[in-house]
Amino acid sequence: MKQAEVLDVREFINARKMSAFQWGLVVLCFLIVAVDGMDVAIMGFVAPSILGEWHISRPAFGVVMGAAPIGLAVGALLAGSSADWFGRRKVLLGSVLGFGLATLATAHATSPQGMAALRFVTGLALGAAMPNTTTLISEYIPERIRSSVIATMFTGFNLGSAAIGFAAAWLTPRFGWQAVLTFGGLMPLILLPFMFFLLPESARYLVGKGAPAERVRPLLARVCQVKLDSYQVFVSQEAPVSAKQPLGVLFSRGYALKTFSLWLTYFMGLLVIYLTTSWLPTMMKDAGISIDRASTLTAMFQLGGTVGAIVVGFAMDRIKPSRVISASYLLGGVALLVLGSSGLNSAWIVLAILATGFCLSGAQTGLNAYAPGCYPTMARATGVSWMLGVGRLGSILGSSIGGVLLSLGWGFESIFLALAIPAVIAAAAILGGNRQGSAQA
Repeated sequence: MKQAEVLDVREFINARKMSAFQWGLVVLCFLIVAVDGMDVAIMGFVAPSILGEWHISRPAFGVVMGAAPIGLAVGALLAGSSADWFGRRKVLLGSVLGFGLATLATAHATSPQGMAALRFVTGLALGAAMPNTTTLISEYIPERIRSSVIATMFTGFNLGSAAIGFAAAWLTPRFGWQAVLTFGGLMPLILLPFMFFLLPESARYLVGKGAPAERVRPLLARVCQVKLDSYQVFVSQEAPVSAKQPLGVLFSRGYALKTFSLWLTYFMGLLVIYLTTSWLPTMMKDAGISIDRASTLTAMFQLGGTVGAIVVGFAMDRIKPSRVISASYLLGGVALLVLGSSGLNSAWIVLAILATGFCLSGAQTGLNAYAPGCYPTMARATGVSWMLGVGRLGSILGSSIGGVLLSLGWGFESIFLALAIPAVIAAAAILGGNRQGSAQA
């Protein structure tokens, strides 16, 4: 067979400029991440109204608030990794349909127990969305710009979280908390038809599964907007792996150390971020700062994180990614030390919070862009989803441990000085795992 008749999909995508369809795919995945962010954050905005209407205590409502994060962790581990078996497109369609319908159903819940069950189901579906948008984009974006594109895509999560807050502020006083959940459930369902007609399967996934050229050729031609009629065989050259199953690849020779380093880094990063965002307003209010100023200062963390994600992603395309991520976590630890030592009344408090969000959230988003390149195509969705799933345990711990530390008498300064430790551990872990190198992504 002539060489011209064989096309390496990875090399082909890397060598070309982005087509209009590829940029459209980035926008579509950005919107998927945005509606994901909406439904993850939605309960925080409706909880006060539900507590007042149902006349239940905060501890009693805690089971509802904790159900989605647990579902997210389980969903990432199970549903997210299923894309290596059933394809990225099918799992993404099922995920968006699932959390849209579950959020709609939550609007009609009449008890904390029923609402908790529905939020757990919502979390299961949400857990599959993030790893598969990351995986699909990573397999259609040239490697030279992949980190910056994925990092920018992930800013959709913050946009969606903010958008549902604005929607709740307008809808709740006029139509009640049920309207907010209805809105949050309809948005992914409105997006679903566009996904059905525009979202492609990964050509590299199909090649890895041995799909015939007749299936790969029109798909790749459509995405890259070029004729490929002369090619009869499609391949995607990668380093060989010894494991036969996707999950086995994560712990096989050449990947195990990287797997555990990604888990540890993501866990530590989410622990710091969730403890900070969950308890910073409360700690500020306890210190005598007005709730309005406390909310504004906390928003500075998210603003810094959005900018940091783009800057870190841009840097990762030009400097060794693991070093960029490590440096960002390390600088985040320094910012935490400054934040803890300067105190809430410092003139530098706004800059310190901005810098903390910039470095830590930037590094965390950078890790999402870095992880797909650590695994071969056959295990990519599994590798990314298990990192996200295990990392979610860090978010659960961070959300809960803040209250424990405050009840033990820890103050703002002590907590933020201590948080520098997991930030430094994250910085060291990502460098340690990099000794095994990367898969040919």
